[in-house]
Amino acid sequence: MRSDCPLNFGLEIFGDKWSLLIIRDLMFFGKRYYNEFMMSEEEISTNILADRLAMLEKEKIIHKKKDKTHKQRLVYHLTQKGIDLVPVIIEIGLWSEKYARNLNPGRDIILGDAKKSRVKGVELVKKRLYQQHIKEGG
Repeated sequence: MRSDCPLNFGLEIFGDKWSLLIIRDLMFFGKRYYNEFMMSEEEISTNILADRLAMLEKEKIIHKKKDKTHKQRLVYHLTQKGIDLVPVIIEIGLWSEKYARNLNPGRDIILGDAKKSRVKGVELVKKRLYQQHIKEGG
């Protein structure tokens, strides 16, 4: 870290789009496996995906473990630190919906309840993610 600025700390981790898109896929699209991330419409390259997954794990935003059903596959889960990024992801989505042109209006899977109430929407998503990633994912 080059400075003690809180914004700089975040940018050191999320300085490019790929990290946030991986987190988005874990949060809202149920992706858990390397190959599932590769199939995202943004078309991340394998070397960048491997690098970002390693960095997110090093920063304790995600963790990986062997899949119970297929021991040679790794499954990725959000940590509590990762789940705490829900408000950030939702705010970026709300800002983008307000200012970006040509967005698909059917993408309410991310914004959903947050469009009515940010607080309630964030709470519902965090509760769901805690159940999926912390309780069930271990």
